[in-house]
Amino acid sequence: MKRIVLVAICLSAIYAVEAREIKELYPEGKKELTDQGAADYVKAQQYVEKNGEHMTDAGWEYVAKLGYDEMFESYWDIVGDGCSWYCGNGYPTKIEASSHLKSQGNNNYEEKNLHDLFYNTLWVEGVSGNGEGEWVKYTFEANSPRITEIHVVNGYVKSQVAWKNNSRVKRLKVYVNDKPFTILNLEDSRSDQTFKIAPLNDSVEWTMKFEIMEVYKGDKYDDTALSEIYFDGIDVHCFAAGTKVLLADNSQKNIEDIKQGDKVMTYNIITGKKGTATVEKTDAVSHKNLVTYVFEGGKKITATDDHPFLTEQGWASSNPAKTANYRNFEKVVQIKVGDIFATTSGYTKLVSKSVSPESKMTYTIVKLSDGNTFYANDIIVGVEEMK
Repeated sequence: MKRIVLVAICLSAIYAVEAREIKELYPEGKKELTDQGAADYVKAQQYVEKNGEHMTDAGWEYVAKLGYDEMFESYWDIVGDGCSWYCGNGYPTKIEASSHLKSQGNNNYEEKNLHDLFYNTLWVEGVSGNGEGEWVKYTFEANSPRITEIHVVNGYVKSQVAWKNNSRVKRLKVYVNDKPFTILNLEDSRSDQTFKIAPLNDSVEWTMKFEIMEVYKGDKYDDTALSEIYFDGIDVHCFAAGTKVLLADNSQKNIEDIKQGDKVMTYNIITGKKGTATVEKTDAVSHKNLVTYVFEGGKKITATDDHPFLTEQGWASSNPAKTANYRNFEKVVQIKVGDIFATTSGYTKLVSKSVSPESKMTYTIVKLSDGNTFYANDIIVGVEEMK
């Protein structure tokens, strides 16, 4: 879809769901969707198109009040052009459903709509009655980035009339690898509802299934609709294979070969002195849209865009908003060409950076016995730990 501190990542984070009670979850946040919001967004887009390059500061302030964001194609766009969890190659590889309502005119209600990252398309179950027991199943590839949030957009949210006329889901039962995982209790609101879970993925291909348990009845139709089920999470912060990690004995080792128990060189930001620490956990995740940084003298390093580096300005990344989700990295600035990065022997200047859409396996140190820094290709980087 369209529109660096290192990672606290897990190895095979699917936990033993069969060995625990099923926890019921309730929304911990939501984004309301309204007809007025959609109309305001169209008005703002028309204003921008009309004024073009003659847009003034007052004009931009006006469209911002209408909810306009140039990173998004429309009011119904979920991810936009910015980086998100999906930059980490997190897309499901397959979506299946027990049924779907037959197409009517130009409208189709297939399960693929449930994860197209637009609010104004939908899946509608296709059996008689309210659809209790009907389901959709997502398949994820091995080592995909960990999921920490499930977003459910309940009902036919394209318009208030359609949302009221059709049934909505009241309770969704979630299965991981066909074993009961949790129950999502949805509000009867026209909104994007957020449910937070412990980090979830696996080292082999895995599935997540959503089964309708109970519904809010529609005013006109029994058909139960869901507009979107999508995800957010972590593990968008790693290094490409071949990145050299400085060990405690001043030798180097490729990051993909770093193991628990290895001793690495660290840097104490407060004292300005080097130290050593033992690697307690590592991980590997598939990513795309990796950023390659090139420094004076030709030295390079390739990492995910929100991986933090130590610079003269402090911690910096190409996606500070994402980096701020990790412990000890609340204050992170934007990396710019010309920035001065801290190294093993002093400083080096960034001369260029570029992004590659190619998907690659990436690697990271999740936890150290002491501190949260290490050296990657002689650059001081951070270990990212979830808050």
